[in-house]
Amino acid sequence: MQYALLIYGDEKVWAARADDESREHGARHERFAKMLQDRDAMRGGKELALASSATTLRHQGDDVSVTDGPFAETTEVLGGFYLIEAADLDEAIELAKAVPEGVVEIRPIVGM
Repeated sequence: MQYALLIYGDEKVWAARADDESREHGARHERFAKMLQDRDAMRGGKELALASSATTLRHQGDDVSVTDGPFAETTEVLGGFYLIEAADLDEAIELAKAVPEGVVEIRPIVGM
């Protein structure tokens, strides 16, 4: 079964990292991605652009409004994701424990 590991955090905290801290953090993500690849669990993933670059569509009946910015004004925003393959939620949780981030949401992928 596939799961999305959604990474949430504070963009201001991410931006305030010193260069060496950013490099080390990136290296932790590279090690995590390699572990997923070694287990044949990696299906994809990407870092997202800043939340301020988002465009939000809102449907109200036949009307659609388009606004700049994220859906909600919050401190923690979705910063990226990994798409993984795991036998079940327990395995997905074990893999997600190794994501080098403070907040990770695990969501099953719905087949089309």
